[in-house]
Amino acid sequence: MQNTKLLLTSFTFVGLLALAGCSFPGVYKIDIQQGNVVTQDMIDQLRPGMTRKQVRFIMGNPLLTDTFHADRWDYLYSLQPGGGERQQERISVIFNPNDQLVSLSGDFMPGVSRDEAILGKDTATTVTAPAENAEKPKPKPEKPVKPGSLLDQIQKDVDGVQTVPVPTPQPLETSPQ
Repeated sequence: MQNTKLLLTSFTFVGLLALAGCSFPGVYKIDIQQGNVVTQDMIDQLRPGMTRKQVRFIMGNPLLTDTFHADRWDYLYSLQPGGGERQQERISVIFNPNDQLVSLSGDFMPGVSRDEAILGKDTATTVTAPAENAEKPKPKPEKPVKPGSLLDQIQKDVDGVQTVPVPTPQPLETSPQ
């Protein structure tokens, strides 16, 4: 009787420890990613009038294509860090009957970086091309360099470099093929 009681108590104790091990702190839980990874760079490349093939090239295959709404593609992405709260992002791409991109809706918008939106910085950035004949002020060296030294030759080479404007790529064809 005494042995049976001791055996039953030990099995109960081992069973409770086994159950407690399922939620034991320090147990590694994996991150779960599902869906299409969509970045702000992808959204910034989309232009109205693009064909379905061009959108598929930039964004990849849509996660959802609704039978009842053939003009809409849905891209979903969810991430659940191990033991954390699930985060989800989505974007819907809408086409017209001619299979051309008409609009976007969802968590991303063209030209708006999430980091800048969260931090409240102004997203209006202007880039101006440098004038060809404009003189640039030369930076003053901290220590005077010796004439004819290697550092002097490098500085002359750097000062003599001429800037070349970067060519802008032509937009993709928007005519249906």
